[in-house]
This record gives sequence, C-alpha cells and structure tokens, in this order.
Amino acid sequence: MLLTADAVHTGRELLRPGWIDVSGAVVAALGTGVPPRAADRALGPVTVVPGFVDTHFHGGGGANFTAADAAETSAAVGTHAMHGTTTAVASLVTAGPDELLRQVTGLAADVRAGVVAGIHLEGPWISAARCGAHDPALMRDPDPAEIERLLSAGDGTIRMVTIAPERDGVMTAIAQLVDAGVVVAVGHTEATYDQTRAAIDAGATVGTHLFNAMRPIHHREPGPIVALLEDPRVTVEIIDDGVHVHPALYRQVSRSAGPDRVSLITDAMAAAGMSDGPYTLGALTVDVVDAVARIAGTDTIAGSTATMDRVFRFAVENSGLSRDEAIAQAVRQASINPARALGLPVDGLVAGAPADLVVLDAELAVAGVLRRGEWVVEPA
Repeated sequence: MLLTADAVHTGRELLRPGWIDVSGAVVAALGTGVPPRAADRALGPVTVVPGFVDTHFHGGGGANFTAADAAETSAAVGTHAMHGTTTAVASLVTAGPDELLRQVTGLAADVRAGVVAGIHLEGPWISAARCGAHDPALMRDPDPAEIERLLSAGDGTIRMVTIAPERDGVMTAIAQLVDAGVVVAVGHTEATYDQTRAAIDAGATVGTHLFNAMRPIHHREPGPIVALLEDPRVTVEIIDDGVHVHPALYRQVSRSAGPDRVSLITDAMAAAGMSDGPYTLGALTVDVVDAVARIAGTDTIAGSTATMDRVFRFAVENSGLSRDEAIAQAVRQASINPARALGLPVDGLVAGAPADLVVLDAELAVAGVLRRGEWVVEPA
C-alpha cells in the first residue's frame, strides 16, 4: 500500500510532499517528491506523523488496567488507538503486595499477546507526602523479595518502575531493577536535590510527570525537578493537557531539556474517551467534571482524561515555535523520545519500522490511524 500526503514528519525530517510504501506490518520505503508508482491512497492536504507512544496511562474507554483482564485492557488500548496511540505501556497504581502481584501476572499475558508493550509500576514505593491519586496506606519501602516476586511474575514485561528516592532501601532497589533491565523513574517524591542526584547516579533515567506529585523548586533546596532537568541521562515526562502544567512550563522544559529528553504522556485513567461522571482509579473513587478528574470530595487531580492527540495538539499550539518546528518537536516528544527512554522498538517513520502512523488534518485532529499496517481509523 503506497500512501501520499502533502506533509510527512518522519521524526527526523519533513517530507513535503511525502510518500510511504507499506508492506504488511512494516514501512518498506518512504521519500519525497514523485513516488515510485501510483498511490493506492492519496491522503491529500494532511500531515502524517509517526504513531504516538504513550508510556504512562492507566486506562480509557471506561476500562482500567488494574482489572488485569484481557477484555478491559483491550478496551482501554482500543480507545487510545482511535486517538493515535499505536504503542502503549500499561501503568498500575499503588496496591497491596498480593493484589499488585495479581495485576502484574494478568497484564504480563497482555504484553505477550502484543496488546500492550509493557507494564509500568507507578508505586507502591513512593512518598505518602506526594501520593497524588494513590492510597497512602498501601505505600511502603521497597523489599527485595517483593521486587523479585514481581519481576518473576512479569517475566520481562515490566518496563518501568516509579520510585521515591527518599524511601529506605531505594538504592538497593534501583540496582536490583536496573540489573533486571527495568527502567527506573523518579516520581511521587519529596526527595531533596542530593537524594535525587544519588538515585540518578544509581541508575534512574526517567522523571515521572515532572512537577506533578513532586517537591517543588525552592531557591535554597532545588529538589528533584532541577536534578532531573539538568542531567542529560534523564528523560522527563510532561502531562501537556492544559490542566497539569502551565504552557510556559512546557516551553521552558522543552528548551531546558532539549529535543531528545521530553516525553509527552497522558496519565489517562478510565474516563479518557468518556463523559463526565464517577470512575475509579485503583481503589479510589474519582469524579470527572468538565473533563478534569479529581479524587472524590477533594481538589486532588487524579490522572487525566486526555488522549495523545490532545497533548500533541496542545504541545504544538503552545510551543512558541513555527508550525513545522512545533510539529517536529512534538513528534519527537510523543513518539521517538518515550520509545527510546523505555527501550521500545519504535523509531519513527523509517524503512523497516512498524507501519504505525497518524494522519492529522489542518487543525491537527486525527483523520486516520494506521497500526502495524492496518487501519484503526480509516481516512475519509
């Protein structure tokens, strides 16, 4: 199947006009100008970008990954696929030891089936002082035996673990996780600058949703935010949905961290793609009002209702760059960087890569989604 479009952002260059030759589930070739043969589908005045890679979300379409049920996992992933997410990592909130083990065991089967690309444990080894939408009663210090049980149950499917550097036993845990090939992230933390630096030196390479559920910057104690931002070994997540961070912070982080160290995420929960109303996130009840999720009866934000097309569009519109520069930056942040940070086999639109792409109209709304060579959303 040969596709043509007015613009193709590959993650490395802009092809205007561009063509992509898809063979089965992979990109066979691509280029600019006159294609090698007549197009099977001329997409016209659209922008084609690599499929989005969301490495941090908890559900969607009314479904939660905590159910660890194949039907719920497929429903959540399917909802986000309609909005351009072609590679998904399932995030789990804090839970008790037995329940977490059950969830990892169930989701591991979904990873092996190719429904999701891995598991992210956002807790339980995080700070009660920065618990966000996690149950502080279930948070605990990392225990090597529990970590080993989870790693064994996951059997290579656990991609990332978020951890608070100030908890007892964290440095041993980081070493254990890194030795097992797991990416360690710093988040939900009250850590000092020095504690965060120590975690990075021990092997942590991601900052979980920078600014949110994290000790803020102080001029005499910079805390984790500055430590994460200034280290070139670290990729920082941003929930760029217009709710979690101010647009000025998104611009500042993009400039400070550079083109290769920012990952756009949704941190979406079950309400993504759904209407306002009551939902759950782990064991907590969440109320969604005007598309903003909060723990019931509080002002605490509980994840998001965003999809990746929304955060991509918000990033472009608030980048302060020209449109082409903004799209190129957002492509790296929504596809290339998150995949690289977690070691996923996704590298934009290049020959030999999975045939994952998103077709965007003039307003950057999704007009088509191709995943592994099959249309999830077929262009009109």
